[in-house]
Amino acid sequence: MARPILAVESVTELGDNVRGAVLVAGSHGGLIACYLGASAGAHALILNDAGVGLDGAGVAGLAQLDAIGMAVATVSSLSARIGDGQDSLARGVISHANRAAARAGVVVGMQAREAACLLCLASPAHSKPLAYADARCKLGMRGSAEVWALDSVGKLVPEDDGRILLIGSHGGLHGGRPDSALNRNARPVAARAAAFNDAGGGIDDAGFTRLPELDARGVAAVTVSAASARIGDGRSMFESGLVSRCNQAALISGARVGATLRQWVSTL
Repeated sequence: MARPILAVESVTELGDNVRGAVLVAGSHGGLIACYLGASAGAHALILNDAGVGLDGAGVAGLAQLDAIGMAVATVSSLSARIGDGQDSLARGVISHANRAAARAGVVVGMQAREAACLLCLASPAHSKPLAYADARCKLGMRGSAEVWALDSVGKLVPEDDGRILLIGSHGGLHGGRPDSALNRNARPVAARAAAFNDAGGGIDDAGFTRLPELDARGVAAVTVSAASARIGDGRSMFESGLVSRCNQAALISGARVGATLRQWVSTL
């Protein structure tokens, strides 16, 4: 069966055209990203390994979807920009493949485009993915601002204006688009402050590109090291995240590289 190969910026912005396609997405290969891609009806996935990071979180979704027979692979974040599926397809190099992808012939070191062609012939998943647990959690208050942990930017809501948001998503712009820095349905979210996972930084420092754009909006923003907190897990950021980079607004508010995210939140 001939299948389309579709490159997208993020699994948080998928349409009906994903169903039955081999999806090459700029998102990380963690639990929530793999769940979103599978739930949208993709036949197989190629994602970004986000530097792998703490507890292997950047590729944790591969085993999750192997359990339902769905083929998934990741490209190295050092080979293609996170947040950019087109770049993954153009120059990505496979870093991990689950057993279902391996059965289709995908191997580490392969070019992503070749892997995508092989995945067109992979066996389809035999069942739907398990439901993902609630991806939003209120952690408390800091002054008059609520502090929320979100596992994904796809979980933003209009009420997040004015809040301190600890977002498990990578710190990269989607396709390099400034309007993707912190938006919901094309509307900017006016957060009090925001934190993201740096996805190991990666090629072209792609994992930090939200920060200057949020500076231009006056939003204090930082990234935490992928080695210190699980990508795709907002609560992990608060529990163990170490700040890896700050924008100017965050520096003014007291953020410092190497400090815990919890320390910065306490100063806001």
